[in-house]
Amino acid sequence: MSVVRTDPDSDGTTRSAPDVASRAIRNQVYAWQARYRRGILLIDLVCAGVSAAVAFGVRFGLLGSFYVAYAVATVAFPMLWFGTLTLLRAYEARFLHEGTEEYRKVLQAGAALMVAVAVASYLANADVARGWLILLVPMTTLSTLVLRYAWRRRLHRRRWMHGECMRRAVIVGYERSTANLCRTLSRDRFHGLQVVGACLPPHRLAVRSSMVIEDCGVPVLGSFADIDDAVAAVGADVVVVLGCPELDGVALRRLSWQLERSDTTLLVAPALLEVAGPRVTVRPVADLPLLHVEHIELSGWRRLLKASFDKVGSGLGLLLLSPFLLALALAIKLSDRGPVLFRQSRVGQGGREFVMLKFRTMVPKAEDRLTELLPVSDGDGVLFKMRMDPRVTRLGGFLRRYSLDELPQLVNVLRGEMSLVGPRPPLRREVERYESYVHRRFVVRPGITGLWQVSGRSDLPWEEAVRLDIRYVERWSLLLDMLIVCRTLGAVLRKSGAY
Repeated sequence: MSVVRTDPDSDGTTRSAPDVASRAIRNQVYAWQARYRRGILLIDLVCAGVSAAVAFGVRFGLLGSFYVAYAVATVAFPMLWFGTLTLLRAYEARFLHEGTEEYRKVLQAGAALMVAVAVASYLANADVARGWLILLVPMTTLSTLVLRYAWRRRLHRRRWMHGECMRRAVIVGYERSTANLCRTLSRDRFHGLQVVGACLPPHRLAVRSSMVIEDCGVPVLGSFADIDDAVAAVGADVVVVLGCPELDGVALRRLSWQLERSDTTLLVAPALLEVAGPRVTVRPVADLPLLHVEHIELSGWRRLLKASFDKVGSGLGLLLLSPFLLALALAIKLSDRGPVLFRQSRVGQGGREFVMLKFRTMVPKAEDRLTELLPVSDGDGVLFKMRMDPRVTRLGGFLRRYSLDELPQLVNVLRGEMSLVGPRPPLRREVERYESYVHRRFVVRPGITGLWQVSGRSDLPWEEAVRLDIRYVERWSLLLDMLIVCRTLGAVLRKSGAY
């Protein structure tokens, strides 16, 4: 007779060896999350303290000792900043590791402080030094954003390079959707989810001969009735429920009650959210929590905001980079005496064609050789890709590696034909092979960079590139554009996927 080894728990009860191992794994997750949060707290306090000291010194200088009230405010400001961020829930784990909500909370905290001080000074009839305030709050907000971003990038590097700081997830759903999610999470490890098992619908489990999902190698831990036991067995701290009709509202509510006891996070990903994203809100109708899908609105002030960002960004880019652009143009001209620019008709917003500009990276008349190279394309259907394209010049290979050939498209942005950030501008022959849903990309202007650029560039399969472009259309915001522009620099310096 086999004996199950047990260990005493803190309350005097005993647990089986798997339960003890599961608890140890979960404790490791809690430990790195606590360390990460402490780092965030230290960043916020240091940013607020340094900014307050700088603002005080700049505004009051050597006479600062005579301004006792401002000296006290300088000392107290870090705790005020911490309190404001706490009230706005900027330390909640669900906002910290990815997404733009963390940065939005910081911006809201800065705006809230400015408004609060203005209102308080008005009500108290106090004359606040405007120079001190205008320097203090924006400096604190900006430095907090920069260092929080750097802290997150450090976490993402640890996940990507070493597989550390991951959360263990059990996927609940059908085999195909589970395999798709597993491949995505395996390719983009910065999301921080490591799939350790899956639970399938009972009727799918009954007909399976293997207890492993073949497409991704994930073990099958049971059916929907075994989710709680599966979580305990593998030490998971996240359950991801994919869209399936067997798990309706009542079943999900009961599952949340079960997972609540073990403090396991429940993530629900209905198929609708892949399309609608943040445009989905819960609207109670006749005591039913119905999902309301808002239409995309890229008109009015939102369109003006994006257009202003594009015009200012492209104008400044052309102005600051003009000596560099001239040097590149001269190098291309001297390399083989061919034309400097490559002009090509692309499809833009609303399906309208425009002439896109690039620095020439191929030999003259390279398009004439395209037909003979199509059979050896590295693309997966719609796109033509070739890692070792014989038409690319030596200088052209360098330009492509660092995406320098794209810089003339700043002129396209200034002319209103493109945007700084947006979907990839396709060729007409590619559009002719599109399925109907792919035309969703044409709702916005194409971009010099985009989610496809910062997520793998030419290494991305066609379906993934389309999914990222449509996700961008569905979830556009000015903050997202700014983050993509910042991430583009890292993607270019890594040189991966550039050919």
